[in-house]
Amino acid sequence: MKKVTLILLLLITQQIMAQENPEKELGVWYMYNGSHRVSEKFSLKTMAHFRFFEVGDDMQQFIGRIGANYKIDETVSLTLGYAFLETDRSFNVTGGNFGDHRIYADLNIKHKISELSIAHRLRPEQRFFESQTGQFIRYQLGLSYPLSKKWATYLYDEIFFDFTDESYNQNWLGAGVKYQLSKVVKLQLGYMSINTAGSQNFDRIQVGIAISTDHRKKED
Repeated sequence: MKKVTLILLLLITQQIMAQENPEKELGVWYMYNGSHRVSEKFSLKTMAHFRFFEVGDDMQQFIGRIGANYKIDETVSLTLGYAFLETDRSFNVTGGNFGDHRIYADLNIKHKISELSIAHRLRPEQRFFESQTGQFIRYQLGLSYPLSKKWATYLYDEIFFDFTDESYNQNWLGAGVKYQLSKVVKLQLGYMSINTAGSQNFDRIQVGIAISTDHRKKED
């Protein structure tokens, strides 16, 4: 009887530890990304992400971005914008939220090798949170390859450097597929692995919708 009780206690303890460890959970990001062209050179970039520790439960973070993009040529563009983040640092516990305001700038470079599209993004972010300031430098390399007129596959890696703390902050590695639903709407389904400087690893499913509109005045 003592052995059975001990085994039950061990199983219960393991279950409690699993519930308290977000690394053991498969989280999900629900994502909206928008690009709204207003002239030959300028477009408005919008974004809203709802990021959960678990599938549809226990929100970890909300992030909203807005920015103005300037197209230098067919290869290079610049973006300047603002982001707000509301983050819950606790898992399975109420409370622990804090806000994070960021000013960011993007240098975007795109080119192709045959059918393979290659995108580089360098993003410095100035952070204002909990009466503190900080700065990220982020670099993302993205690859995209068409499977058909409607379908494409993608792969990306993004590394974060934090110049107010340890130099290496985290790395995001993701892959998935995109489906062109219409000229305006594109759908996305993918997987991302997050590795942090604290040796934490998180698995995330990404479900997204991208909307691209063109508001330039058409000539008669």
